[in-house]
Amino acid sequence: MTRAAKGDESAFRRLVELHESAVASVVTGMIGYGDDADDVGQETFVRFLSSLSKFRGDSSVRTYLTRIAMNLSIDVLKRRKKTLGWIRLGESKSDTNIAAPDETGTIEQNDTRARVRSAVDRLDVNGRSVVVLRILEERSTREAAEILGVPEGTVMSRLKRAMEKLEVELRPLMKE
Repeated sequence: MTRAAKGDESAFRRLVELHESAVASVVTGMIGYGDDADDVGQETFVRFLSSLSKFRGDSSVRTYLTRIAMNLSIDVLKRRKKTLGWIRLGESKSDTNIAAPDETGTIEQNDTRARVRSAVDRLDVNGRSVVVLRILEERSTREAAEILGVPEGTVMSRLKRAMEKLEVELRPLMKE
């Protein structure tokens, strides 16, 4: 961190290599795959680079990067909602539900993943944020609260409401 903050490009490149998969996971969990996700991933590291000298180490680098990525992802979701008038998140024109002949699984597994993803996409931004952090990223309540800048109780109540909505939406899937 110190070397990167002083302008050492190889040190910064190493930080990117260490944390790019975590950033990508959060971004795609929030906004899906596509150009927006690529842009948010890149912008996350651009902002990280510009703020390195201000990083105090109160949280881990991963937590700091996750917060940047989460905030940028939320901005994208807000822009989508504003420009489209409705939210159909987590999909791009290139997304398909067609199973490729590879290790991704059977058509049924792909269909199940697509239906779960679609249900998560229909959550509001607050619900989606906590589901991505707590369930998909397996972050603690404390970490999620720190990343989102809210109290731990808020994380727990948002997660409870989001999981209740997901349970209702996915109940038919569980009976199949």
